[in-house]
Amino acid sequence: MDTRDVEVMRQVAYVFSQSVCALAEIEAMKAENTQRQHRNESMAYTDADFVSIIEKYCIHSNGIPNKLFER
Repeated sequence: MDTRDVEVMRQVAYVFSQSVCALAEIEAMKAENTQRQHRNESMAYTDADFVSIIEKYCIHSNGIPNKLFER
């Protein structure tokens, strides 16, 4: 294993960690919306809020390849 292999593994781990962070945030948003639904309140998060997580964590179709193949 050379240094390039190690760098690629580091980048893959970073993308994976960003995905996990995004999932955790989405699940928290879903939980808040569910609680509000049970209390007959308006939703705290809209579809746009959920979609914005993709950009926030840079896990969109351009972000991941850019991170994995950056030099």
